[in-house]
Amino acid sequence: MGKVAVIGAGTMGSGIAQVTALAGFEVTVRSRRGTEGLSRLYQNVEKARCKKALTSVQADLLLSNISWTTDLREAVKAADFVIEAVVEDLEVKKRLFQEIDLYCPKHAILASNTSSLSISKLAHVTKRPDKVVGTHFFNPVPVMKLVEVAPTTVTSEETLETIIGFLEKLGKTALIVKDSAGFVVNRILMQMVNEAAFVLKEGVATAETIDSAMKLGANHPIGPLALADLIGIDVCLKIMEQFYAKDAKYQPCPLFREMVDKGYLGRKTRKGFYTYK
Repeated sequence: MGKVAVIGAGTMGSGIAQVTALAGFEVTVRSRRGTEGLSRLYQNVEKARCKKALTSVQADLLLSNISWTTDLREAVKAADFVIEAVVEDLEVKKRLFQEIDLYCPKHAILASNTSSLSISKLAHVTKRPDKVVGTHFFNPVPVMKLVEVAPTTVTSEETLETIIGFLEKLGKTALIVKDSAGFVVNRILMQMVNEAAFVLKEGVATAETIDSAMKLGANHPIGPLALADLIGIDVCLKIMEQFYAKDAKYQPCPLFREMVDKGYLGRKTRKGFYTYK
C-alpha cells in the first residue's frame, strides 16, 4: 500500500490527500479542475502550520509526497489503493469505477468516500468486486478521527484487513458498518440537519437561535445549520434525496433546494445559512 490515488480534489479529496501524504504514502491526486484543489490543499497546510498543528518539516514532507494530474489513467496506473471522492451521484461514480477498474493494477483496492450511496452497486460494475469497499471520511478530514468502513457481501477479508491497517496508519479510527444508505452517522445526523432547516423555514427561530439551542441544550460542538454549511448545502440535499428515494419519511426540506438554486452552498461559496468572509 505504498501508492495511493485520490480521485477528486474538492474539500474531501484534498483532505484525504493531505492526511495520506502526511502518513508517508505517495499520493497522486486527479483533479479535473487543474490546480484549484492544489491551491486549497496548500492553504490548508499553511493554516495548519500557522496554528502549529503541523511542523515545517511535516508540512514539507506532506507536500513532497503529493503529485497532481488531470488524467485519470495517469493517476491510477501504479496505485495500490484508489479512493474516489467525487460528486455524490451514483451514475457518475459507477462510470468512474468502471474506468478506474480498467486502468489501475489488478491488485489495487478501490474505495469510495460516498456518504449515502450503495457500495455494492459500485462494486458490481467492476471486475474486482471483492476489492471494493466504502471508506466514509468526515469533514474536516485532518481533524475528524472516524472513518466508516462499509464492506459489501463480497468484499474479501483480505481487503477489509488491508483497509483497516491503512486507516490506522493515517491515525483514523475505523468502524465497520453495513452497506446501507447513510451508514450510521449520516443516517442519524442528516435527519437532524434536515429538521433544523424545517424549523428555520417555518419561522420557529432564527438560524443563530437554532444553532445556539442545540449547542447549549444538547451539548453539540456545532449547530446543525452551521454544520450544513460546512458539509455543503448541495451535499445535504443529495443525501436527503437518496434517503427519500427509499423512504418517504426522509423528505428533504424545500429550503435546501431553494438555496442550491441560488448558489448558496455554504462555506465553499461563502454563503449558506450564514455569510462567510
